[in-house]
Amino acid sequence: MRKELGLGFLVFVLLFSLVGLVQSQTPTHSKANPTIAARAATSASPSAAPEDVGLSSERLERIASAIQRSIDDGRIAGGVSLVARHGKIAYLKAVGMADRDAKKPMRTDSIFRICSMSKPLTSVAVMMLYEEGRFTLNEPVSDFLPEFKNMKVLDPPWPQDKTSPPGALVDAKRPITIFHLLTHTSGLTYGGARLSKAYRDAGVTTGLIQQEGTIAEGVKRLATVPLLFQPGDVWEYSLADDVLGRLVEVVSGMPFDKFLEERLFKPLGMKDTCFFLPEEKVARLATTYTYYAGKGLQPILDGQVVKESDSDTGYSADYPYRGPKTYFSGGAGLCSTAEDYYRFCQMMLNGGELNGVRIISRKSVELMSQNHVQGKLDDFGYGLGFGDTSEPKQLTELGSVGTYYWGGFFYTTFVIDPKEDLIAIFMGQLHPTGGLNLDSKAIRLAYQAIKD
Repeated sequence: MRKELGLGFLVFVLLFSLVGLVQSQTPTHSKANPTIAARAATSASPSAAPEDVGLSSERLERIASAIQRSIDDGRIAGGVSLVARHGKIAYLKAVGMADRDAKKPMRTDSIFRICSMSKPLTSVAVMMLYEEGRFTLNEPVSDFLPEFKNMKVLDPPWPQDKTSPPGALVDAKRPITIFHLLTHTSGLTYGGARLSKAYRDAGVTTGLIQQEGTIAEGVKRLATVPLLFQPGDVWEYSLADDVLGRLVEVVSGMPFDKFLEERLFKPLGMKDTCFFLPEEKVARLATTYTYYAGKGLQPILDGQVVKESDSDTGYSADYPYRGPKTYFSGGAGLCSTAEDYYRFCQMMLNGGELNGVRIISRKSVELMSQNHVQGKLDDFGYGLGFGDTSEPKQLTELGSVGTYYWGGFFYTTFVIDPKEDLIAIFMGQLHPTGGLNLDSKAIRLAYQAIKD
């Protein structure tokens, strides 16, 4: 997992440097069937003894032991891990502290900033509207967001030229499509050496800091900056999911946060997943830490902005509860718990349904979880909002071909494995990590517990 996820996280650092019933013939803003949605929202996630689902209790405890070793070494404050198989949670454990200084223990319902694990949720929201016939994936996004018409591209484009500042511009050879956005092949980026100044000058941020205004305004600013490469040519981790969040707003007629709440979170019973926490839940938000050699583990304080280079716009840890609370970043802004995110993963593993509530079709799940960037990446594949292990050569740790997964900037990660009917989740709050690979270990230790 480290190798599989590492590139995505590295790109994010260096460049910083979903949803209700599928309803044909009904308005997007109409709510899911209240009876079915209420049943999903009030249903506890099924659990089972590990041995009943082909897992070893003794071996699963190696996950907690690994987390505790990292805590004892002063590398992380704490974490929550979850392992589920055959539709039941077999292991859910909190280790360490949610806040070391306050001596607040980590809890299984602690809330985490999931950052880029927002992207799969946003992608499912898009697919819900796609299944309603609102658009096709190969339509230009400019049909809905006209600010993306007539885009300009840096010349020479990435990756032929990786270092020079923006200079000559050429016309885009093709429009940015919704598919390009879902697969991070649109030409957008998170900034990087060639466009970081242009992004800063335009007021474009990553979603991990307090931001005035709305995604409508942010996306319009983003569209004024040239593309890094011709749409469709290259894979580059990017702000595409913020654009997709705005697309959901335009097509559905609902604010993005309300769409997710009514059409995804409530139907799935994800009661603790949102962009900005209500006051009564802030105490459950785990503290985020930095780790630097020589400085050790340090909390990111309220009002503190961390910058890892002069070109960074920086990131904060208090954005879920301090600030304007009006910018709903589809690529980075959500908070959640391990069990909430498990419910989303289980819906995907079930082929788009959970507890009688269908979110998307089995065919959409198939499309989202397969590799669509052949020839553009070596170490992993990428589908529609998920990384995937599509070839045996990409499987360098315990796992299965056909898994799909992703992770978040502040040290959260998950994997969905259809072959083993397995879901594994790890959540911490740490960045930078100082090279700690506990997230990868937690996932691999779930696999070594399989005994059937």
